[in-house]
Amino acid sequence: MSNRATLPRFLVVFSAALLIASALLPLRAQTSLKYQEPPKTIVGLVDTLPTPSVEVSPAGPSGKKWLLEEFVSGLPPIVDLAQPEFRLAGLRFNPRTNGPSRGRYITSLKLKAILGGSETPVSGLPAGAKIRFVAWSPDARSISFVNVSDASAGAGLSLWIVDVFAAKARRVPGIALNGIFGKPCEWVSDSKSLLCKTIAKDRGPAPERTEVPAGPVIQQNLGRVTPAPTYEDLLKNPEDERIFDYYATSQVELVRIDGTAAPVGKRGVIVTASPSPDANYALIDERHHPYSYTLPFEAFPERVSAINLKTGAAKQLADKPLEDNVPNIHDAVPTGPRDYEWRSDAPATVFWAEAADGGDPRKDSPVRDTVFLLDAPFSAAPRKLSDLALRWRRVAWASGRLAILEESRWKDRKRIILAVSPDGTAASPVILFEGSFQDRYHDPGQPFEIMNAAGKPVLQTTSDARGILFHGRGSSPEGDKPFVSVMGAADGASKRVWQSAPPFFEVPYFVIDPDAPSVLIRRESPDQSPNYFVKNVAKDTLDPITSFPNPYGSAPLPKKQVLKYKRADGVDLSANLYLPPGYRPSDGPLPTLMEAYPTEYKTKSAAGQISGSPYEFPLLSWGSPVPFAAQGYAILENATIPIVGEGQAEPNDTYVEQLVASAKAAIDEGARLGFVDPKRVAVMGHSYGAFMTVNLLAHSDLFKAGIARSGAYNRSLTPFGFQNEDRTYWQAPEVYYKMSPFSFADKIKTPLLLIHGEADNNTGTFPLQSERLFNAIKGHGGTVRFVLLPLESHGYAARESVLHMFWEMNNWLDTYVKNPPPAASAATTPAAQR
Repeated sequence: MSNRATLPRFLVVFSAALLIASALLPLRAQTSLKYQEPPKTIVGLVDTLPTPSVEVSPAGPSGKKWLLEEFVSGLPPIVDLAQPEFRLAGLRFNPRTNGPSRGRYITSLKLKAILGGSETPVSGLPAGAKIRFVAWSPDARSISFVNVSDASAGAGLSLWIVDVFAAKARRVPGIALNGIFGKPCEWVSDSKSLLCKTIAKDRGPAPERTEVPAGPVIQQNLGRVTPAPTYEDLLKNPEDERIFDYYATSQVELVRIDGTAAPVGKRGVIVTASPSPDANYALIDERHHPYSYTLPFEAFPERVSAINLKTGAAKQLADKPLEDNVPNIHDAVPTGPRDYEWRSDAPATVFWAEAADGGDPRKDSPVRDTVFLLDAPFSAAPRKLSDLALRWRRVAWASGRLAILEESRWKDRKRIILAVSPDGTAASPVILFEGSFQDRYHDPGQPFEIMNAAGKPVLQTTSDARGILFHGRGSSPEGDKPFVSVMGAADGASKRVWQSAPPFFEVPYFVIDPDAPSVLIRRESPDQSPNYFVKNVAKDTLDPITSFPNPYGSAPLPKKQVLKYKRADGVDLSANLYLPPGYRPSDGPLPTLMEAYPTEYKTKSAAGQISGSPYEFPLLSWGSPVPFAAQGYAILENATIPIVGEGQAEPNDTYVEQLVASAKAAIDEGARLGFVDPKRVAVMGHSYGAFMTVNLLAHSDLFKAGIARSGAYNRSLTPFGFQNEDRTYWQAPEVYYKMSPFSFADKIKTPLLLIHGEADNNTGTFPLQSERLFNAIKGHGGTVRFVLLPLESHGYAARESVLHMFWEMNNWLDTYVKNPPPAASAATTPAAQR
């Protein structure tokens, strides 16, 4: 595995253009560039800081609730990505810090009482704060967070505590945290201590890599069926194993907020450590040898134990072998117990699920999964909570009389929500909901959960415990209208108590009073950026809580319209249309950029349902096509491309036909309305959307150019399934061939811009996919440009990378779409390279 500090610092840009527009000089096939920037309007959008996120406290003294406002950094500089990074066992981490190597950070914090009170900045934060893993204590008097320091002196993850009433932070001394698996600490129910994964003070120097191998690396399989997806960042040899063990090994400690700490159990490769609700036990999930070179750490042998925090006695609950024989299809799970967790509403009870069908959904079985419970001291036989006809997904606890279980099945997209009685005090189970999880118009949503006195999530119910509070997107033919509802725990009858309504888009964030009701909502509109309000439904009042400014200042933003139209086969489609600020219909049709991401469905009715809302504020991510509206383009964003396979038919059997028909319908509708110039349309997509883009260029002449970012184009390189295709290459070779645009590289003559992160970590989208497609297209005389972004993974992070990506896209669109060259000279290079 490579260390990022050793990677080259230059950007390699490939181009297949054969002539420059002026015909003065031939262009080299490879050209080195420094990072470039797009027009200032796009730079300004990229540099906009995100709207702060918020966290609601549990009920504090006298029932008071606080809002913690978290201010997030902008895109990090490329130097941050150039920090050392190990890529081992499916993980990426910084060996200097023993923590995450990527992502944005929180840079400052503010506190505000939800009902009254002023906003107070948290003082005492570390200089140059890089905050992660923020968590409220159960009593709401404290907040913990982890600060990341990657400086060579003092690098590491440190634990900090905020005194809420003083609004002041301080460091807990002497604690070095291990965060390579994520959150390193969890509050104990006494609110005076946390259970943390720490780095042992005596772990010694890190193993050093040697350039001289000790022997070959050998893997074998002796007749067992062991399919595996095409994972990245895997262990490759015994040296990798030693390095992984060194950085992944933790000592669990019980850390008091005054800085004293006591070890819990033995050191190990500990993924999670969670205290029981009564603070008497710790549930430890540990991985151990033998490791795999074809699977990430989640599949490594797993040992689960409960440790008595007072005596140190350990009870092993499970020791599972390497999970290398799980079928690579939806709803397949390993045999034996899986997913151990604490029951939230009981003192010390663990629960888990076990497959009753051997983990293979293709087998006929009246029971798919069984959920079990086991009470401390974990010496009795487990008791059954429920048998499930579908695959278990999640459980939410309320009391000994009520919990809800969710189960689902991919094949027909079925979802069931059950109410059960964990302690057997009422008849159970009761079906609260049964339907398709792709049927957005009838989706009951998800239950609200709140933190109980032990710091664990539990169902939020009405005061009489007869109703369960739910929240959902409220999808409808008019768009999403989020809601709060109360579902009867006895019969599933649902009543909506609040719902968003035009001209605003409002999302329920937290139910403050379930009986009033009073709801904390996030409200926005096309002209008003998101802010938080308390909505008293009974009194019909709205009280502002935050006043975050418009992140874009006074910059004009494009307006969103939702287009609704039909595909030739009658399937309803939609797209979000953005037009340049100040555009008037008399300006006529515009050059257009269409962006999409195909989705598989089992019914045409579900495929045609609308999602999104015309009343949302246009918050633009790094991957959005919308900034190009400011460059004079019409944007068809999130144009729906459903791939439908009803009954026994598989969606992908007619993937190409449905893909082309959907794209044509979007262009035709935009042209009919007068916004889209059908002779000047480009298509773009990321990941599976990139796969879509190249397929559209290979199988249609609808577009003047394409932009494909971080895709996979040869499906024989993902032979054990891809996206939502369960069949293997050997079961459906014709599907794999037809769906692979690489198979038709000789037909791709439309100019194609390929962009890929050099360090792509997504399953199947190796940079090799873009490299090979580039070579195939240029070898047949196509017009193609390949940009490899150093240090970037599947999603691009560094400011320099994102700005250069927009520069490349802007040049490509201006050259081949806005002012397209004559067909005979379509191989001319972008203007910026002339």
